Amino acid sequence: MNQAGSSSLLSAVGMEVPIIQAPMAGVSSPAMAVAVSNAGGLGSLGVGAMTAEKAREAIHAFRQQSNGPLNINVFVHRPAHADEARQAAWIARLAPEFKRFGATPPSSLKEIYTSFLVDDDMLAMLVAEKPTVMSFHFGLPTTEQIKALHHAGIYLMASATNLVEAKAIEQAGIDAIVAQGYEAGGHRGMFDPDIEDSQLGTFALTRLLVANVRVPVIAAGGIMDGAGIAAALALGAAAAQLGTAFVVTDESLADAGYRKALASDAAQHTVMTRAVSGRPARSLASLFTRLGASVPSADVPDYPITYDAGKALNAAGRAAGEAGYGAHWAGQGAPLARPMPTRELMQTLIDEWQQARC
Repeated sequence: MNQAGSSSLLSAVGMEVPIIQAPMAGVSSPAMAVAVSNAGGLGSLGVGAMTAEKAREAIHAFRQQSNGPLNINVFVHRPAHADEARQAAWIARLAPEFKRFGATPPSSLKEIYTSFLVDDDMLAMLVAEKPTVMSFHFGLPTTEQIKALHHAGIYLMASATNLVEAKAIEQAGIDAIVAQGYEAGGHRGMFDPDIEDSQLGTFALTRLLVANVRVPVIAAGGIMDGAGIAAALALGAAAAQLGTAFVVTDESLADAGYRKALASDAAQHTVMTRAVSGRPARSLASLFTRLGASVPSADVPDYPITYDAGKALNAAGRAAGEAGYGAHWAGQGAPLARPMPTRELMQTLIDEWQQARC
């Protein structure tokens, strides 16, 4: 185990145990983050789908219940390129799915999320609120943003799916790297979603990064229990980040359809798809992933424009009692998810990790 790296990360952010709850946008809640941080880990909130004011409200909700460390995650994707012809074709492709529910597809699509790269309000809010940690997905912020956040005393992390991305993160002055293995649920953190994905698994990627970078490496993807945490640390990771393990906790914002799907056979067959949002993301097998299996990547509009259509289709399906078009992100360890309060899950993970170390 890389004791120096683990000690450095934990002391820098005030963690007592090397467990980070993944900042799952739409699933993580202040109450979940509170329970994780109060148990000695690092609670996280994904605010990539929020305005600066809504993100501030979430931070304040956390601070009302915890003095522990908090990680705020933002999306730093390149702003979408609007292609009217491709977007019209995508709407036409989805039209039969809307028709099944007696619904009409949207007449046009829009970019529903603002990238942190151009969100001055979010930057100003975070500099003022000073969360313990900030993490970045889909790429890197600008040099000026990094300087401003570091000047505010914020510890910075960014996701990498390969060594090239990790080297870029280190060179940019980011404090730690999240090694996102191909097993991980949710969106791939690839800087460029249109290049070939090396599809490195969590453990291979973790070892590769530990051997080639000087900053702490956090293993993420497929880790569901204390044995997985211990294995990641034994490979040199400074901490383990778990996402799917928290989806069915009491404090999760996952709806009933998501929870039901995670408890079904769909958990045995997670799928990487662009069809839901426009970027590769690992989801439970669903009607949406089945639809996406026959669609060339070039036909899918940019993220998050595609997500506008996906959310509309999900709303139409849910109104008719069909949950199969939801963004049911989950990693390959999904069948190991355990429904319980977050506090109990954290204690279970800590107990299992300590036992596995013996």
